[in-house]
Amino acid sequence: MKEATDMTRNALVVGASGITGSALCEQLVRAGWNVQGLARNPHSLPAGVQPLAADLRDADATRAALSAARPHDVFITTWLRQPTEAENIRVNAGMVRNLLEAVRPAGSVEHVALVTGLKHYLGPFEAYAQGDLPQTPFREDQPRLPIENFYYAQEDEVFSAAARDGFTWSVHRPHTVIGAAVGNAMNMGTTLAVYASLCRHTGRPFRFPGSPAQWEGLTDMTDAAQLARQLIWAAQTPAAANEAFNIVNGDVFRWRWMWSRIAGWFDLEAAPFEGDVQPLEAQMAGDAPIWRELAAVHGLVEPDILRLVSPWHTDADLGRPLEVITDMSKSRRLGFLDYQPSDDAFFRLFERLRAQRLIP
Repeated sequence: MKEATDMTRNALVVGASGITGSALCEQLVRAGWNVQGLARNPHSLPAGVQPLAADLRDADATRAALSAARPHDVFITTWLRQPTEAENIRVNAGMVRNLLEAVRPAGSVEHVALVTGLKHYLGPFEAYAQGDLPQTPFREDQPRLPIENFYYAQEDEVFSAAARDGFTWSVHRPHTVIGAAVGNAMNMGTTLAVYASLCRHTGRPFRFPGSPAQWEGLTDMTDAAQLARQLIWAAQTPAAANEAFNIVNGDVFRWRWMWSRIAGWFDLEAAPFEGDVQPLEAQMAGDAPIWRELAAVHGLVEPDILRLVSPWHTDADLGRPLEVITDMSKSRRLGFLDYQPSDDAFFRLFERLRAQRLIP
């Protein structure tokens, strides 16, 4: 395994325009890495990142885009949601396979990191948080669920290519990731910021949309910068080679506390929780014209609410019928000790969204 100081590292960040990918690019550039960022539309990547454009579903286009790339470290932070889990498996496993075939000819790859998530333990969207789930807190040595899951298929593509080509790997399983990105399919932080802004604009109650189990139970989450730090740490730490790691901020909280914290940041009063699930997807169904009006009034740069929010994903997380906590002992034993208070992660995101004129 390489040492961090022996040479300037070449990193390829796949999904560089997303929540995790953009945070990772920023940290790699600050650390002095040479960074290439691959995305379907690699616009507005962090400064210092060389943009590469390709759709990973297209093997020929991916090969062409990466023909001159010589990455030492490949970070896979992207996926595409499909209507069924069978399609999720076919498409997302194929994307990983096309990527690793495209970088293979250069013979430069030493480490591949794959970002998945807690659906590894909770099951895919079609059977999310159903059936016989492993005991919480989730630990990396718990076996896979006996059900098809595109995360497992992505892992298997990485494992197979590593055995064939001789690189090391790491898998990173965050809880809900909080960070800044426009057009992202799983974006709780920005979704809640837009929802709070709409409540303040319209006078609607700022109502927790989820389940009693989430309101009362303990939970954790993952700041995108915290995830990026673990990705870089694993790429540079010999003991982390060929291991899977959970990654969360390090604190735990109850949504009954966090909801009031978020409300306070937006100068709102949190509405009393009445015990019933009131999904954001239904609450926000008619908000597109209201947001467009609000954007015009405040000079916001993104008037299309669908580019900012993912209510379906936020509902899936906040509507779960069980408490979800993640164990991080594995990476801590190996020396990854970073910590990020989750309320500060939300507040830093809200400040960034306001500074970028994405929320009023």
